[in-house]
Amino acid sequence: MKDKNKLGFLSIVLLGINSIIGSGIFLLPNRAASLMGVASLGVIVFDMLLVISIALCFAEVGGMFSKNGGPYVYAKEAFGDFIGFEVGFMKWIISIIAWAAMSVAFVTALEKVFPQVSDPTVKNIIIVSILVGLGIINILGVNLSKALNNITTLGKLIPLIIFISVGIFFIKGGNFTPLFPKGEYISGNFGAAALLIFYAFTGFESIAVAAEDMEKPEKNIPKAIITVMIIVSLIDLLIQGVCIGVLGNNLANAVTPVADAASVFLGSIGGILVTVGTLISIGGINIAASFITPRSGVALAEDNLLPKVIAKQSKRGTPYVAIIITVALAIPIALSGSFTKLAAISVVSRFAQYVPTCLAVLVLRKKRPDLKSSFKIPFGPVIPIIAVLVSTWLLLQSSMDKILMGLGGLILGVPVYFFMKRSNKK
Repeated sequence: MKDKNKLGFLSIVLLGINSIIGSGIFLLPNRAASLMGVASLGVIVFDMLLVISIALCFAEVGGMFSKNGGPYVYAKEAFGDFIGFEVGFMKWIISIIAWAAMSVAFVTALEKVFPQVSDPTVKNIIIVSILVGLGIINILGVNLSKALNNITTLGKLIPLIIFISVGIFFIKGGNFTPLFPKGEYISGNFGAAALLIFYAFTGFESIAVAAEDMEKPEKNIPKAIITVMIIVSLIDLLIQGVCIGVLGNNLANAVTPVADAASVFLGSIGGILVTVGTLISIGGINIAASFITPRSGVALAEDNLLPKVIAKQSKRGTPYVAIIITVALAIPIALSGSFTKLAAISVVSRFAQYVPTCLAVLVLRKKRPDLKSSFKIPFGPVIPIIAVLVSTWLLLQSSMDKILMGLGGLILGVPVYFFMKRSNKK
């Protein structure tokens, strides 16, 4: 019998799409084209294959567990409490930073429609209202969050589907030459473009974090992860193809590439449609983040790696203490206004979840043969090993200062872990 207070398969898929498709998909095409031109399509395929290989690893280990935590749970079972805590602590902190950054991104997008929002006081009031409002909605129960998530996901997909389905008829074949900007490849641009485009794929790892709020998580999470990544990969590839085919060399200089391309074949109404889609998209990713982020802290608290009170639930079954703490930490970060840097740090830090999860597949197969997954990656250890090696290479394409800032949370987590270990002994 279905539990109305839990997410079904379709809602899990929509949550996953909502967690991934945000501002990146609307702002991605021009920056990718400026680095790699038409060859940016090949970079998207490269990232797509990498992300799908990582997602397959998440699908296998996700099928072994039904508790909250996602990457934290997998790392803890494979490598022990310390590594598990580091991954989980990193997941919660970075999720808070990412949510704060996306609340700022929503207000930034809103400024283009309502210029008066640029007033610092007005901007700060809206940011705080978004964070507090979504926090209250989450405390009120899963059903309300589920309904909002489903509505906003469909709302962001409709403009993208219209853009793709109409835009393919306005593609000009001549816009697909030359292959590279200025006709030649510049060394280092592939790695830079791959890291940049990778941002548009991040977020799928959050699907399993709220496993306890889902129906049959061991069965539904692996299917949902694979379904979500196929859908998002196709959307990314088609959007880039339409933008190149419609705008040609002008794409690299377009400030709002998807809206500019839509204006070419749909007129002013096309630009408005995509602008509304952008707002819904960023609003949707805020809703998804508000639901998923507190559950990262709950998973740690349930295992006594953070104070037990963080896992405390309301009468509606929602982790209200974790939600309040998450909102309280997100507000000052959001009010700092450093969206660009926070977003860059967020991308780098994701590898602290991806690499341990891929390695956990190999370890858990040997260490815990009793854990049977509803999905198993084909070709033995090949795909997890490739995912680890390519992820490491991609991480090294970033600058050293961003790597240090992105992974700095691992250092901050060390004293917290040992403090909790000492407290638990007492």
